[in-house]
Amino acid sequence: MTEPLLSVRGLTTRFRTDRGTVVAVDDVSFDVAPGETLAVVGESGSGKSVTALSVLRLVPNPPGEIAAGQILFEGRDLLQLSAHEMLAIRGNRIAMIFQEPMNSLNPALTVGLQVAEPIRQHRRQSWAAALDAAKALLQKVQIPDAQSRLHTYPHQYSGGMRQRAMIAMALACKPRLIIADEPTTALDVTVQAQILDLLKDLTRETGAALILITHDLGVVARYADRVVVMYAGRVVEQAPAALLYRSPQHPYTRGLLASVPRLDGPAGERLVPIDGAPPDLAALPPGCPFAPRCTHALAACLDSRPLLRDAAGDATEHRHACLRDELPVE
Repeated sequence: MTEPLLSVRGLTTRFRTDRGTVVAVDDVSFDVAPGETLAVVGESGSGKSVTALSVLRLVPNPPGEIAAGQILFEGRDLLQLSAHEMLAIRGNRIAMIFQEPMNSLNPALTVGLQVAEPIRQHRRQSWAAALDAAKALLQKVQIPDAQSRLHTYPHQYSGGMRQRAMIAMALACKPRLIIADEPTTALDVTVQAQILDLLKDLTRETGAALILITHDLGVVARYADRVVVMYAGRVVEQAPAALLYRSPQHPYTRGLLASVPRLDGPAGERLVPIDGAPPDLAALPPGCPFAPRCTHALAACLDSRPLLRDAAGDATEHRHACLRDELPVE
C-alpha cells in the first residue's frame, strides 16, 4: 500500500475569544495519497479552512494555536519544524490557492512578478529566468497573450483570470501537495467548471495531490477521489467519493446530499433543507454536535460523543461518527 503523502492525526486547533475558547478543529485525522484528490466538505464554520491553515501552520497566534496532533508530510512532522524550515515548504512543496484571489494578489505588483517570485525564492533563479518560467505558467493555465499579461496588474484581470494566475503561482515550484480553499466561490458557473477542470488536469499531469475544500457536493462528485465530511470542527464521515454518494452513513451527510439538485432525480423532486443552524463552537453540547438538528437522534446522542468507526457492511475505508449502526431507509 502506498505511503500517505500527508497524514494528519488528532489535529486540534483552538482560538481564544472574549466568549471563551473556541475549538475550530477538534481531533481531526485523515490521509492524502500521492496523486489523490481529497475533498473536505461542510457548511461554513465547520472547520475546513482552519484545517487547511493548520496544515501550513498559518493559524495566527494569538489568538489561535495548534493545541495537539501530528501533521506528517513526506515523513516529517510539520509541527516540529522551525519557522525557517516551514518557509522552505510553503509555496514550494505545499502550495495553497485561496478563495479570494483579489485579496491574495498584491495590487501594487504585476502578476508576472508575483508568479515569478516563488521561483526566484525557492529555485534561486534570476528574475529573467523566473519571468520566462512565469510566462510559460500563464500559458499553461490558459491565460491568453501571456507575454503582455506578465506586465499587467491584478485589477486588469477578470475574476477567472485572477484565479488562473493563483493556480499558476501554486504550480510554480511543482509542489507535491496543493490545497485549494473554495477556489471558485466568486466565479460564475461556467468559469467554475473551467477552473476546476484545469486544476484537475494540471494536478494529474504533475502528479501532485490535491485537497479541495468546498461546500459544493456537485464539485465533489465530479472531481474527488475521497471525501472527508466535517461538522462543528469534527470529521463525521470519510469514504471514497462513489461509496459516500451511494451509501451515506451519517445523518449530516444525508442532509447535505438531500439538499443538492440532481439531474437524474424524478421530475418535481423537492430539495430538503437541514433544519436549524450549526452550533456555537464556544458552547458545544456534550454529545453529538449534530444531534439537535438530526431527525434520527437517539437519547444517547445528546450525552455521548460518537467516534469514527467502520461503517457496517462497507469496506474499512468507509468510516462515520454516528451512534446508530444503520440509518433508517428514507
